[in-house]
Parts: sequence; C-alpha cells; structure tokens
Amino acid sequence: MKCDKKDLLLYAVTDRSWLGEQTLCEQVEEALKGGATFVQLREKELDNATFLAEAIEIQELCKRYNVPFVINDNVEIARKMNADGVHVGQSDMEAGNVRALLGEDKILGVSAQTVEQAILAEARGADYLGVGAVFHTGSKADADDVSHETLKAICEAVSIPVVAIGGIGKHNVLELSGSGICGIAVISAIFAAEDITSATAELKALTEKAVSK
Repeated sequence: MKCDKKDLLLYAVTDRSWLGEQTLCEQVEEALKGGATFVQLREKELDNATFLAEAIEIQELCKRYNVPFVINDNVEIARKMNADGVHVGQSDMEAGNVRALLGEDKILGVSAQTVEQAILAEARGADYLGVGAVFHTGSKADADDVSHETLKAICEAVSIPVVAIGGIGKHNVLELSGSGICGIAVISAIFAAEDITSATAELKALTEKAVSK
C-alpha cells in the first residue's frame, strides 16, 4: 500500500515508557479508537523474536482499523512480517537502499532536519518526511530543533507530504498552522495520557484545524 496524505494527519509513534498495567497492543487500540490515522512501531530494546511477535500483533490490529502500519528502522523485521513500510532516520540505512530492499509498493518515511536532506530523501524514494523536532522534546535526546521557518521551507521544497514531529501536544499544535504540513507525529501526547482515546480524539480535531489553515 502507498500512503495517502490524509493517512498522515495523526501519526502515533509507540513507546513502552507508559505501559503501566496495559500491553502496547491495548494502548495502540485505544489510540486507534480515538482516531489515530497511522501507526509506527518504535522499539529500541526488544530482541528480534519478541519485536517480530509484537509487530505481527499490532499489524493485525491496524488492519482491522484500516490504518497504515510501519516499523521504525528495522527493515529486516518489516520485510519478514510484510509491514506496510519503514521509517528511517538520517543516521539509519540510506533511503535509496531501503527503497531497493522494500520494493516500490511499500511506504518509506524518512526523517529530515534541513531542506537539503528533504530534497535528497524525496529523490531517493521517500513517500513522506518526518520533520523535527519542531518543539523541544524529551523523548528523543538526539533530536535537533527545527525552526518554523525551516519547516515551512521544507514543505515548499518537496512535493511529498510532510509530518511535523517533536514536542507536539494539544497546547501547541495550532502554532504549526500555515506551515504546509499535512499532519503531526506524536508519542507522549497520546501514549502518556491517562485516557488515550479521548486525548487522541482531541488532538486529532486540533490537528485538522492546524493543517486546514
């Protein structure tokens, strides 16, 4: 499957930090009930067998909700379990190599912080860009901040959809209005919430406002 621009409106990136009594699958389903339009499984600590089992379970869930499901960084696992695609950062495997491994029919997302990185990623086969951190964030210690001017310049420089990421929540998402993004990617704004479903629904409504301006 290829991703449609509207699929990227509210992009949920998983994190095990806030599981508590729940499983990750249960939390993802709550986000899907609230209207998440895209799910990325991001795992840095799990061994491959556990990661694969979890990925298959969450993919089945996303299929039921008709929401695209991609794997962060791990191309091997994405291929093994036939995920909808992969998201890679600048320090991960080069986008052109990932596209060659995945094939043309899979979704390829690439992180970018500059106009040059964005143009290169598009040229090498990216379907969408994740740009950030647009606000200061605690969840990615290595993320460089991207100014709103740069975010807008990236949106204008490429023809593929751009998703803003980094420190976004209901308190500041409307500040991204007019930047040209088609959606936001969030971690804690959804998964750290006490009521994931209602937090997702509220954030989705605000994001629709932000991208329509």
